[in-house]
Amino acid sequence: MRHHLYHPDFPFIVDPLPFNKYTDRRLLQYCLGATMYMPGTKDFTPKILSSAMPGLTTIVLCFEDACPAGQVEQAEQNVYRLLEAVTAAVESGVLSEDRVPLIFVRIRDNEQFHRFAKGLTKQQVRSLCGINFPKFNTRNGRACYTFLRELNERFGEVLYGMPIIEDAEAAYKETRLSELLGIKEILNEFRDLVLQIRVGGTDFSSVFGVRRGVDYSIYDIAPVRDCLADIINVFARNNDYILSGPVWEYFRAPQELMFDDLPAHGLEDYLLKRVPLVNNEIDGLLREVILDKANGFIGRTVIHPTHVKFVNALMAVTKEEYDDAMMILDHAGEGVLNGIGHNKMNEVRPHTNWAVKIANRAKAFGVIENERAYLQLFSGAF
Repeated sequence: MRHHLYHPDFPFIVDPLPFNKYTDRRLLQYCLGATMYMPGTKDFTPKILSSAMPGLTTIVLCFEDACPAGQVEQAEQNVYRLLEAVTAAVESGVLSEDRVPLIFVRIRDNEQFHRFAKGLTKQQVRSLCGINFPKFNTRNGRACYTFLRELNERFGEVLYGMPIIEDAEAAYKETRLSELLGIKEILNEFRDLVLQIRVGGTDFSSVFGVRRGVDYSIYDIAPVRDCLADIINVFARNNDYILSGPVWEYFRAPQELMFDDLPAHGLEDYLLKRVPLVNNEIDGLLREVILDKANGFIGRTVIHPTHVKFVNALMAVTKEEYDDAMMILDHAGEGVLNGIGHNKMNEVRPHTNWAVKIANRAKAFGVIENERAYLQLFSGAF
């Protein structure tokens, strides 16, 4: 798989690299991008086999919130068939391995996880990248990862886990810090199996009885913003773990995304100053992804296919960012350097963690000329 395949001829300065579930975890954790959730009951096999959505690189088939309790067994059978069909198509040459998205399942709880795993075959596991653990906390987390390690050993395969931090103990101020530190202690034990940490903005909002409107970002909702800030503080120190941003709930497919005259100013000038660009729903998503990047999130959960290319486009790195990052990483020792654009200082030691993150994002999503190219990348106008 490779990002931005819906624009195969886009003129990247540096092309994004291909990846699959066997890519080194240190790079793969940056590659997920827009991770689309869908009910486990949905038969997505035909779309995968036909490469009908070339921009979609990561999918999660859900047995939890998106799946009624009475349909969980049906969903499990559907996922078995999907995994079997994808592996068979790759082995027979019908489907290129480069066109297989990273496929995850979101379990309901540990009991359902064990039941689902009992029905898995080695053939199916070849096309399964990992498991998402909802409501991950200090009470259930160790059991989740202990069993996941057993599955890796049983199948001799790579299966990652992605904890989703979203429950009340992580939301309430009086329990948050001890809960987050306890979760980190568990994840440190199983670091090689942790691909990303995901966060539940909707669940956190529910705890406080709030919901962001289409004209607000999750960062405008103070109690949720505080939760996200503490999660970043605990888990993103020194790039310990890669965190993915929460879902944007609004969607309206724009009728046309070809700009006859591209905006004359930068993308952030439009979005952060509230100048209309596409429509309220898409502009809100783009605005929030910009703030994700500013706060250290990489990629995010999405629940609508129209969101995928917007999120992944904004994960690309501009040439100036890339050149600054390479300057910092290529400079041994300490010191202060004049930035590539002669508009900033690059201080080697404090900017190294940032540079590492930029370098890996560039490998995953590519390098583009400038901010204007974001619009070209998701609009098709070039």
